[in-house]
Amino acid sequence: MTTEALPIRREIRFLLNGRDVSLSDVPASRTVLDFLRLDQRLTGSKEGCAEGDCGACTVLVGSLKNGALCYETVNACIRFLASLDGCHVVTIEHLRGSDGSLHPVQQAMVDEHGSQCGFCTPGFVMSLYALWMEQPEPSLEAIETALQGNLCRCTGYEPIIRAAHAISRYGTPASDALEAEREAVRARLEALRDGARVVTGPEDNQAILPADVDDFAAAYQQHPEATIVAGATDVGLWVTKFLRPISPAIFIGHLDGLRQVSLIENTLTLGAGLSYTDSQAALTEHVPHLEAYWKRIAGWQVRNMGTIGGNIANGSPIGDTPPVLIALRAELSLRKGDHRRRMPLEDFFIDYGKQDRQPGEFVEAVHIPLPSDGQIDAAYKISKRRDEDISSVAMGLSVSVENGTITDCRIACGGMAATPKRANEAEQALLGQPWSEATFEAAAVAIARDYTPLDDWRASSDYRMMVTQNLIRRFWLEHGDDAKGSGSIRLSA
Repeated sequence: MTTEALPIRREIRFLLNGRDVSLSDVPASRTVLDFLRLDQRLTGSKEGCAEGDCGACTVLVGSLKNGALCYETVNACIRFLASLDGCHVVTIEHLRGSDGSLHPVQQAMVDEHGSQCGFCTPGFVMSLYALWMEQPEPSLEAIETALQGNLCRCTGYEPIIRAAHAISRYGTPASDALEAEREAVRARLEALRDGARVVTGPEDNQAILPADVDDFAAAYQQHPEATIVAGATDVGLWVTKFLRPISPAIFIGHLDGLRQVSLIENTLTLGAGLSYTDSQAALTEHVPHLEAYWKRIAGWQVRNMGTIGGNIANGSPIGDTPPVLIALRAELSLRKGDHRRRMPLEDFFIDYGKQDRQPGEFVEAVHIPLPSDGQIDAAYKISKRRDEDISSVAMGLSVSVENGTITDCRIACGGMAATPKRANEAEQALLGQPWSEATFEAAAVAIARDYTPLDDWRASSDYRMMVTQNLIRRFWLEHGDDAKGSGSIRLSA
């Protein structure tokens, strides 16, 4: 279908709890939280931070991904209303037991004294609800991971964790209303898909939802000045914190064509629209050292929203994904209209705030070569908090060893320069040298010549340099016994 033949729809359509909603003239910058609290008077969702950090605004959003209905926790404070087209929004007001009493999650929170001041409680309940639907008997690790994006200012985590373990004593997901309605909701959402481009909002605050990836390419050529909104985990803050205009905004989080995963000739290809959550299974299987690192990216809600392509395209010097992907020799596919080009990821970053991307061109996919025999990989993140925090330093390392000699190596860091950047001096100190502690000590010294680190409130320049040198030493301490001339060992660090 050509772009000219596409129908244009002027309203967004979605399900809110148990009812259908159709809204016309929806501004691009209108958030889900403002809509829920101010327009619908559904005030269970709270605004605590307005930046996706505290989880008090957590709701579930169900959407069709390649035909399957998937519910995920999201931060309503930075999710834009226009992006809900074709989705099912579930707020805490919709939760209920099978007999109309408290939902099992709510009852567990009451009985285990999991609520103190109560401000954050609805967000905790929604996160635990999503976890319980996936894992009725979760491990402590699963609970802690699910609650990464929820902050309790009363420091009441222990009773909340007890409540998470207790939920299944009060019911089962099979008897939950959301599960009972799943097929009916899936059919209703499928019926909302009409293949139209959605254009809504006033001229100075316009939202565009392309029908498919080809339509996105056409729309972006028509509006090269547009703000691209994938997960909104950055753009949401532009609106809530900086009051920046984003119109026209092209929303792409719903495009299945940007959420594909493929493995061809030992290269894993991830669509740029894949969220961190949706990409995790493929990375765990094919690039396993990234599994633990991936769980350090933000919190659950942000990983459900944020995308790999967005993290790269924003060009931040402290983005989590570029350093570890550069170390793995990742490449990008970029597209403008019908024209595509491919480049090494490291070449995409030119200077602070500047990337090799033409007007109307977007990141379409990321290509990651699979680790080979003799290749030892690691990914490190240093931040003030272990969970749900931005990197002070991020580092990816990939070292190949043959017969006790380092035959290839790549080291890339974030937070150490104006862009994610290779450590060329440190690499040269390793290349062709024996696999030994002395070699890695030399590389730790050499890396001081690679960077003039950032100096800001997250970390001083001196601290960043010391940490980076110590990460080189850490790599040896953790992997010194992994290479004895043959074999491939890929450990998570």
